Order: sequence, then C-alpha cells, then structure tokens
Amino acid sequence: MSDIQSMERRHLERRQFISQGVLSAGAVALAGPLSVASDTLAKESASVSATNVGSYRICAFEKFLQDLSYDELADTIAELGFVGVEATVRNKGHVQPERVEEDLPKLVEALKKRDLEVTTMASDVLNPQQPLTEKVLQTAAGLGIKSYRMGFYQYDLKKPILPQLDAIRPQVEELADFNRQLGIGALYQNHSDAKFVGATLWDLHSLLQGIPKDQVGSAFDIRHATIEAGLSWPVLYDIMKPHIGALFVKDFQWDGKKAKHVPLGTGRVDPKFFELVQEDNFQGPISLHVEYLGKEGTQANIDALRRDLKVLREWLS
Repeated sequence: MSDIQSMERRHLERRQFISQGVLSAGAVALAGPLSVASDTLAKESASVSATNVGSYRICAFEKFLQDLSYDELADTIAELGFVGVEATVRNKGHVQPERVEEDLPKLVEALKKRDLEVTTMASDVLNPQQPLTEKVLQTAAGLGIKSYRMGFYQYDLKKPILPQLDAIRPQVEELADFNRQLGIGALYQNHSDAKFVGATLWDLHSLLQGIPKDQVGSAFDIRHATIEAGLSWPVLYDIMKPHIGALFVKDFQWDGKKAKHVPLGTGRVDPKFFELVQEDNFQGPISLHVEYLGKEGTQANIDALRRDLKVLREWLS
C-alpha cells in the first residue's frame, strides 16, 4: 500500500471514529441533568456576571484551584463573577485525560447548575496521533465546549529553525481538519522563551496562514508578547489580530534577566492594550491567569483572582 493510500485510509478511519465518538460523547453529556438550576445562588451569580463583566466573556484559569471539588469550584467562580473557567484537562489537571469521559461531564454539570461554562480548556493536545487526543476532544465537543488550548511545540535550538517549522506545519493542518470535523477549535498560546514555537509570534503567524481561526487560532498572551517584544508589542498584536480567538491576561516585572509574575496592574503590561481590545470590539473569551502566588494555597489564589479581575474590569470599562 502506498503512503498516500495509507494516509487516505487513516483519514477515513478517523472520520468514522469521530462520527461514532461524537454521538457517544453527546450521549454522555445528555445522560445527566445539565439544565440551569433555578436556585437563588444561580440567579445571584448570573446577575453578578451580567452586571460586572458586561459584553466580555472573562473566565478564570483554574490551575491553582484544583484542590476544590467541581461543585466548590463552581460556587467560587460564580461568587467571583466570572462567566466560566479555563478548565485544566491535561496531565495533572483537574480532569485527567484518561478519565475525561467520566469526569468532564461532572465538571460541566457543576458549572451549568450555576449558569457557568467551560469557556475553554487547557490541554496537552498537539496532533490527532496522540493516544488520548481523540477521546479528549470528542468528549469536549459532545459536551458543547467550543475551544481548547493546545500544548506547546518546541524547537531544538541546536538545529536550523525554518526546517523545523516546515515539519510542524502538517501537524497543525491535520489538527485543523480534525477540529473541523468535530466542531471544536484549538487555541495556541504564545509563551516566552526561545525554545517555544510561537514565542516571537512571527513563526505562529506563518503556521496559521490559510487556517480558519475557528479551527486553529491564537490565544494571544499579552504578558508573554511584552516579554518578547518590549515596546513593540502593538506590532505583534496587529499581525496576529486575524488569528486571535482568545486573550490571556497576566502581568510581570523583570527580576534581573528573568520575568517574574506579579499582580495585574503592578508590572510591565501596558493598559493601552485593553484600549485596543475595546476599539477592535473583541468578542472572544478572555482568560485571567493568576500565577504569582504559586502553591500558597487555594484561598490566596481566590483572593488574587478577585483582585486582578477588578483591575481587568477597570481597564476594559
């Protein structure tokens, strides 16, 4: 059998598997009651979101809230006034990929009872060939989740860069087609550090050419863009605008040669970025990341989310 015939057969098998998998995931999603609860808490949390968030869909990255149960997480996110979470569905995440069919519906149900959503989810996905990619994405799509953050491609800095980009491009294109069939979109975050593909954003711009952003788009991280570009971050934002499907928000200060996480509004991230966001009438999700407390405890991170959300709302008002 030729390589072309093998690839065609693989795509045919995957399409058949996807068709069956989405139906199965949909059945899992509908097996439990996912209707919006009518209790007082849900009404109050919905009112808070509508009043304080306005037209912006601001969610909380739950990386340091994973000690909470799904119900406790939902209560907390509702009380803070977010529309949902950037759920961690990855290795060491709140939902382990191996248990995605059992646990992701439970998280979605807990959030929906409080009129909240999985706005997006952080994953380890890089291509459809990974062992758990199909199960994770089929389950998410069946539950109505619209987007997920990818893992990171990395450069071998001892080898020429451009040939490595050429080798990555087919993976991105194949993942885009896979997402199209499922009805879900990938987001690739720009992360500072020379080893990460997309750190400078010029390479990510090249990779995403010709790919609809609802299949694979950019999760534009203003912190990491500022670290890499300094005063020229507006240039990176401008070239990436056609590809941006979500914004990631956090702040930093320089500590010698290292970038140190700090509370939003106390670092180098320029509030003028959010003026541009308003001028552009951005409609996608905005994920607030609190990284500067690390493992200091769940309550400390909840307080930090509350504080940084207030700053973000002021910058977007």
